[in-house]
Amino acid sequence: MDLLTQGVLGGALALSVANEKESRIAALTGFAAALLADADILISASDDPLLNVEFHRHFTHALIFIPVGALVAALLLWPLLRKRLGFRRIYWYALLGYSTSGLLDACTSYGTHLLWPFSDTRTAWSIIAIIDPIFSLLLVIALILGFKHCKPVPARVGLALAGAYLLLGLWQHQTALQSAIELAAQRGHKVERIIVKPTLANLVLWRSVYQSNGMFYVDAIRIGPGPNRVYPGDYARAFDLERELPKLAGESVLSRDIARFSRLANGYVVSDPGRDNVLIDIRYSMLPTGITPMWGIDLNVTTTSQHAKFEIYRDRPNNARDLFLAMLLGRDLPN
Repeated sequence: MDLLTQGVLGGALALSVANEKESRIAALTGFAAALLADADILISASDDPLLNVEFHRHFTHALIFIPVGALVAALLLWPLLRKRLGFRRIYWYALLGYSTSGLLDACTSYGTHLLWPFSDTRTAWSIIAIIDPIFSLLLVIALILGFKHCKPVPARVGLALAGAYLLLGLWQHQTALQSAIELAAQRGHKVERIIVKPTLANLVLWRSVYQSNGMFYVDAIRIGPGPNRVYPGDYARAFDLERELPKLAGESVLSRDIARFSRLANGYVVSDPGRDNVLIDIRYSMLPTGITPMWGIDLNVTTTSQHAKFEIYRDRPNNARDLFLAMLLGRDLPN
């Protein structure tokens, strides 16, 4: 999730078990340690744009790396806090804070390498959006109150409410998933694989993407309060290297980058309908019913020895906000 939420969750967990004397140091230590896992964003190479994307939320977020990450955090904080707290206590609070990073990111749809090195699959439970202000606000208020009054109780209450919110997300996810499966059955489609994920900042409107007979189908599903509705969306053919780029050498740098991008997108890859030689991750779009991409790779098929360019896109329809709000509120879509 966003850095603020990562930090306040780690700070709240550390504060929740601290005594009054150590409460503020515990909160600050947990906050700082929770942020450290995202230092993997610094891993990059100027001639290999996908390297940064590959290693974000990678080994630094793995369960097995938690003790190591906490040790690094404690060593960094030790010179600043050694007159206030012993190293063992600093490490304990850093361990609590750092332990939240991978688990929280696994709750999103982007996921993380939680089980590395035993599995290279990204764990993505898709029960909360990458940015969710309600979830974040619960933790921010809890941490501020606990820090101000040097009490663990507000942090405990905030963690309990945040946990309940995640359980609500799990319930909504299962309901949306069932609705998406039923929708596919109504269309006569055999679902080969499917994902449902919450749209930005809410647990009401969900994006469904399923594959059937070589095609991806995208829909928006609204799950109460109020009326449940399905908003049919776009569809696109799944990318197939042999069909679309038959002349591309199997061992070229570009072909390997295509395979890397496909792994990052968990196979949910299509050719961008609006751009030539661009592959996109169909799991993400500006609208829950659309396939206009948020990111993709630009392929220079004339120079297969060079790496593909990773691109971020910000294209969206002029009425995207109105369409999104109408779906979120369960209304008919504006013309």
